[in-house]
Amino acid sequence: MNTSVQVITISGLIWALLPAAVVVGILFRWTTTGPTAVYAVARMLIQLLLIGFVLAYIFDAEQPGIIILVLAVMLAVASWIAIRPLRHKQPHLFRNAFIAITVSGVLTLALVTQVVLGIEPWFLPRYMVPLAGMIFANSMNAVSLAAERFEAERGRDVGYAEARSTALQASLIPIINSLFAVGLVSLPGMMTGQILSGVSPFIAARYQIVVMCMIFGGAGISSAIYLALAKKTK
Repeated sequence: MNTSVQVITISGLIWALLPAAVVVGILFRWTTTGPTAVYAVARMLIQLLLIGFVLAYIFDAEQPGIIILVLAVMLAVASWIAIRPLRHKQPHLFRNAFIAITVSGVLTLALVTQVVLGIEPWFLPRYMVPLAGMIFANSMNAVSLAAERFEAERGRDVGYAEARSTALQASLIPIINSLFAVGLVSLPGMMTGQILSGVSPFIAARYQIVVMCMIFGGAGISSAIYLALAKKTK
């Protein structure tokens, strides 16, 4: 099997922006969110270009203190973004999101890296950082959906138990859809990347099973913790 990775040229990157440019054009014509989309795409480009340099430094350093700091920053940013859709961004909501994402995310990350994969040393950056990113990001999205729906339901004077149930189900719609579609509609990013780099599809499939389980578990537990904390702070 060919293990070489096809290099993406600058012109290739420009062509890859074409579908995004089409969507931005439609948004400008049909909605008022065109500028937000432009900002989002530009921010994505800058962040990914910068993270390439940062990850190169982190991977070379291989210091546990640096990894812990990186994970802490990721958790803080994820928690802040999670409450972005809420109308009232009060300090206790950030605290609840931070606790939910941290508890669920760190425990899931520890299980995957130390038990499932058994990486040595425990902080090995090329495993720890990408897996943490997947877990924290999906937990962030789930908490964000749960928080927004819970706020909306409570705003309509729906009881806590019913609002919690509705919010939890809404928060898990994207990941449950992914569980249904994986392998039939889509080959997720990690599996695709491994196959493109020459890894056996059978090994890539095992990794993807681990990823899907950790994403589903992390997202669901994060949402549940957030909603449980929401009752105590109402």
